[in-house]
Amino acid sequence: MRWMKRFAATGFLLGSFMAAGPAQSADNYPSRPIRLIHGFAAGGAADTLSRIIADGLSRKLGQPIVVEAKPGAGGNIGADAIAKAEPDGYTIGLVTGAHAISPATYKSLSYQPADSFDMISTLVYYALVIAVRNDYPAKSLGELIAMAKQKPGALSFGSVGFGSTHHLAGELLDAMAGIDMVHVPYRGDSQSVTALLGGEVPVIVGTPVLLAAQIQSGGIRGLAVTSPTRTALLPDVPTVEEAGVKGYDVRTWAGVLAPKGTPSAVIAALNSATLDILNEPEIRQRLETAVGGEVRGSSPEEMKKLIQSEIVKWSGVVERAKIPKI
Repeated sequence: MRWMKRFAATGFLLGSFMAAGPAQSADNYPSRPIRLIHGFAAGGAADTLSRIIADGLSRKLGQPIVVEAKPGAGGNIGADAIAKAEPDGYTIGLVTGAHAISPATYKSLSYQPADSFDMISTLVYYALVIAVRNDYPAKSLGELIAMAKQKPGALSFGSVGFGSTHHLAGELLDAMAGIDMVHVPYRGDSQSVTALLGGEVPVIVGTPVLLAAQIQSGGIRGLAVTSPTRTALLPDVPTVEEAGVKGYDVRTWAGVLAPKGTPSAVIAALNSATLDILNEPEIRQRLETAVGGEVRGSSPEEMKKLIQSEIVKWSGVVERAKIPKI
């Protein structure tokens, strides 16, 4: 009987130790390098944002943070990799507004955009830009719309991928302006810009920071920004609404999250570290310069509510625009 009691006591202590494991691991978190995944091509806006955040968090947390790009399917491949990673705080991810669009544009997903993750914080909000090559006949968005109305289905526009905010911005323009441009998806911002310059597509919806230098040098013409007000990065480019499409407003965002089940203490540590670096003038300037947007952190709960509300918003846009799911 004595050996049974001793065995039971040992088992109890072992069970208590194992149950305490996650809490104990959170106490000294992080104790090794962290991987930060995003779902877009290297060199694009998401990649740039990821590297800025990785630099800040690495310095704040005292561990290297390795950025890993898994491009494709409008960010879904990256999101799937994040969702399936071990929820130990050593894999986190950066997602953009496309994360809340996917439920509306895909018949099925291998993860749930709101429920398969533990949110950490939003980072930044920013507009997009509708652009053409400088030698393109349309010198304004109004002229482009007039050309598209004359030849329905003849014009195409490129984006960073099907289901991205860039894609939906073009589809919403189609619907609100009464035109029919054909969407051509690419695997990232840089690829869509290369396609525009090479003449593969006449129009792209791109990220302002990637187009700013080309617009300022005259290689590309920015026809309109998608926000209701002009952006500081491209003050001479009018808004879509200024071009006559009343009520048009598309802004995207970026945020960081982790796989569902990540210890709450780890999420709290990551949220605190993220909010701290977002308040640093250097990080704020780098983020704002990177996308020409507004830095805005949040609580995990606020980020989840944002994603849930965006899913409802974009589902309505997709339904009204009659975009077929894939």
